[in-house]
Amino acid sequence: MNYKTIEGSAEDRFIEKKSEFIGYLRHTATEREALDFIAEIRAMHRKATHNCYAYILRENNLSRHSDDGEPGGTAGVPIYEVLRKEGLTDVTCVVTRYFGGVLLGAGGLVRAYTKGAKIACDAAKVLDMRSAARLALRLDYNLYGRIGKTLGSYDVRTENEVFGADVAITLCLPVENEAAFSKELTDICGGSISIKKEEEIEFNFG
Repeated sequence: MNYKTIEGSAEDRFIEKKSEFIGYLRHTATEREALDFIAEIRAMHRKATHNCYAYILRENNLSRHSDDGEPGGTAGVPIYEVLRKEGLTDVTCVVTRYFGGVLLGAGGLVRAYTKGAKIACDAAKVLDMRSAARLALRLDYNLYGRIGKTLGSYDVRTENEVFGADVAITLCLPVENEAAFSKELTDICGGSISIKKEEEIEFNFG
């Protein structure tokens, strides 16, 4: 399964008409992790006016959002829509607001919470996770130079190369490219190459 998520956590903040908005984003693989993160931010900002949030999870294809006291539809949904448009999953976003005394109106709130979520996403390291095959190659030195272009053609990520009696290469590539890649390498090397599949994993191609 291919999906986009983030690594670790990210945050950013801005001021809008004297109100401070702080956007937090964290990788959360389960609803328990999402709820714990929301509780963590709430504990950190006990004096904040609002801690609004949204999360999207692969677990049970689950998503939730909350306005946390802001007018209905002005906070949780805009945060959720940013996550959805960014194509992210297994993430939780909390946007904290410290009210500065100036009312923003419904439209202003939507824009502010949208911005709070967006700047947190922009600050994050996005991971492009895809189903991948990890392959172990062994080949002679005189064949090593021939396969360079092929590695680039199939979105291959080389993990390790060992130059001993021969060349040993460990690499990952999208599973859908595995068969064509292996066939082309075998053809290029005239069959004088060992290609062994070690495992299928989720790999970051970002």
